[in-house]
Amino acid sequence: MFKYFPKNYVWSMSVDLAIEMGARIGEIEAMCAPLQEASTQPDAAGTQAFRDAWASMADKLCGLAEEDEERGRLQSAGEKYGRAAIYLITCERLQAHDSPGRLELYKRELALFNNGVRLTGENCERVEIPYEGKHIAGLLVRAEGVTGPAPLLVQVNGLDSTKEMKYRVGLPSWLAKRGVSSLIIDQPGTGEALRLQGLHARYDSEHWASAVVDWLETRDDVDPARIGMEGVSLGGYFCPRAVAFEPRFACGVCWGANHDWRDVQKRRLDKEGDFPVPHYWAHVCWVWGAKDVDDFMQIAENVHLDGVLDRIKVPFLVTHGEKDSQIPLKWAHRTYEQLVNSPKRELKIFTEREGGVQHSSFDNSINAGHYIADWVAETLGGRTATDVEES
Repeated sequence: MFKYFPKNYVWSMSVDLAIEMGARIGEIEAMCAPLQEASTQPDAAGTQAFRDAWASMADKLCGLAEEDEERGRLQSAGEKYGRAAIYLITCERLQAHDSPGRLELYKRELALFNNGVRLTGENCERVEIPYEGKHIAGLLVRAEGVTGPAPLLVQVNGLDSTKEMKYRVGLPSWLAKRGVSSLIIDQPGTGEALRLQGLHARYDSEHWASAVVDWLETRDDVDPARIGMEGVSLGGYFCPRAVAFEPRFACGVCWGANHDWRDVQKRRLDKEGDFPVPHYWAHVCWVWGAKDVDDFMQIAENVHLDGVLDRIKVPFLVTHGEKDSQIPLKWAHRTYEQLVNSPKRELKIFTEREGGVQHSSFDNSINAGHYIADWVAETLGGRTATDVEES
C-alpha cells in the first residue's frame, strides 16, 4: 500500500483511491505536500484542510477546462472536468455528513463528472430506476462489439463509495471490452440515494436489487438470462444477500468479502481494525438511518450471511486481499465455504505477486479487476480475447 500519509490510514487510502480513479501524481503532490501536519490533527480540523486543498485543485482544473472550451478543445476540457470531479469525490467522502457545504460539494462533483463524460463522449449514460416513489441513479456502460441483447453486470457500492468512483476505477470499461455491459448504481445508503433521495441502507438488499432487475428486463439491449451482480467492500455483503434471494441473477462476485459485518462493528467498538472514513460512527448512523450508535448496533445484527448462502445456485466468485486491514481474511473463507450449492464457486486471494492485497484491492486494482472481468466474461458468455491477425 502506498502510504503518502504514514500515520493516517484513511487519508492514505483516499490518495490511493484517487490514483486508481485517474488522479495525476504531480497534482497529488501539490495537494498533499502541505498537508502532512494536518494529517495528524483531529478529524474535524484535518478533513477541512484536506478538503480545501483538493477542492482548490478542482477549481484550478475547471478554470483550465473553461479555457479549453473557449478554444473548442472539448476533449481536453472534458478530461479536466473529469479529473476535477475525482478530486471532489475524494475530499467529499472524508467530510462529516453534516459538515457545512458538503451537499453542495457533492452536487458539484456530479455536475463535473457528467460534463466530463459528455465532452469526452465516453461510453457512459446516466439512468434512473424507479424505486419506492423515488429513484436509484445509475451509470450504464454498453458492451463493445455486441449485436443484440448483451450480458450485464450490476455493480454496487460499499459503505462509502459512489457509482462515479466505481466507474472511474475501471471495471465497467474492462468488461465492455469483453462484451459485457455494466450498470453501476448508487443503491440505498450510498451516493445519490442517500444524499439526494434520503434512501438509507437496508440489510435485505434483495428489496432494491429486484427493482433493478425488473428495470433491466424492460430493456432490449440486455439479455435477462445473463444478468450478474458484483459488490465491493460492504457490497461484499449486499451482493451475496441479493443473489441469494433474487433468483434472476445469473452469477455473483464479491470484490472483498464481507461475510459478518456485525462482528466487524463489534471489533471496531473495541478499537480493532482500520476505519474506512473519519467520523466513522456518525457516518454509519447516517448511512443506516440510526438515531445513535446503540440503534446502529441493533441494525448491524442483521448484516451477516450465515444461513443465507446455501440459497445461491449460480456461479459465484469470492475475492479478498491477503493483507486486508479492514475486513479479516477469514470472512472470505467463510463465504466460500457456505456457497455449498453454487455450481461454480471460486475463492481468489490476491497476494503480493499480483497486487491488490489491501481492502477490495484499493492499493492496486487493475490485476484484481481484470481477474474479475475475465471470470465474469467467461461466466456470462462474454469474451476474454480479441481477434488478432497473425503476421
